[in-house]
Amino acid sequence: MDRLTALLAERPWLLADGATGSNLFERGLQSGDAPEFWNCEHPDRVAHLQRAFVEAGADIILTNSFGGTRHRLKLHKAEHRVAELNEKAARIARTEADRAGRVVLVGGSMGPTGEILEPLGPLSLIAARDAFAEQAIALAHGGADILWIETMSSIEETEAAVAGARNAGLPVIATLSFDTNGRTMMGITPAELAGLHRKHHLAACGSNCGTGPAELVACIVNLATASDPSAILVAKANCGIPQFVDGEIRFNGTPELMAEYARLSFDSGARIIGGCCGTTPAHLRAMRQALEYHVQGPKPDLATIESRLGAISTGATAQLRGELSREAGAALGATGRRTTNRRGAPAANT
Repeated sequence: MDRLTALLAERPWLLADGATGSNLFERGLQSGDAPEFWNCEHPDRVAHLQRAFVEAGADIILTNSFGGTRHRLKLHKAEHRVAELNEKAARIARTEADRAGRVVLVGGSMGPTGEILEPLGPLSLIAARDAFAEQAIALAHGGADILWIETMSSIEETEAAVAGARNAGLPVIATLSFDTNGRTMMGITPAELAGLHRKHHLAACGSNCGTGPAELVACIVNLATASDPSAILVAKANCGIPQFVDGEIRFNGTPELMAEYARLSFDSGARIIGGCCGTTPAHLRAMRQALEYHVQGPKPDLATIESRLGAISTGATAQLRGELSREAGAALGATGRRTTNRRGAPAANT
């Protein structure tokens, strides 16, 4: 039995960590820099952040390797450093996990390549798979327990990442980033993600980044409805909504908001719950305390989500609101397809 399965067998929920990028900016990372370089240049700062997450109660910490494929690193003329930077990222996290005095798992973070895959773009599925395999093997060598594919938008790239990750022989988790339409940028729905989970026998699947806590909880309810009852679901929401304040991007989520989000995520069916962009150790500590004292309730309806987490974002959300309202008081199911622009993969995770 792998370590993730063993820990889930003992616990009703696991707490994943918070943001990497936005917290490293608070520690001196500059816009345009590759966070992965800090694994060698400032390993103490990376370790300090991960230690803070562990001390706040995280059961899973992710490596500082989101942009660690050769395709992302080539933007910094470092495509030849994939093995070095990813293995170092995993070793830093492994050291902090092992000093915790309790079981803390290391998830090897694997983000999008930043390229558009065939047939819409130039990157072949084989080339993408090989790039992810190269990263996954390095993360495994560094001590990762699981491979954590995150912030994906397309089926093609997700499947290439899963195929590449399998080369490392570790459990694989995949999370997609859904927007206010309840779809990824490439049009994927939570129901389609549930299909990928079944097809590829993922250790877990879910949603991260993309939107604020309200929309993400709605996605988890939809995903739970479409998934097998035994599926392990992951919720990793941004810490509120980003705002431009004094020349910097700030997320407006409070620890109290993220604690409420953690409770509702568990009620919705997620068993692995964490935070994405803007989520600090302080937010994570509030989430841990909230889950420790929470008795699981029924799956929330639209009114409950909005009353406790705020209104579902405006824009192209009228249909999403209609879908949720039709399922009020019960599980929220995915309905008819909507059109979406086909754009490239996100360039960063914060």
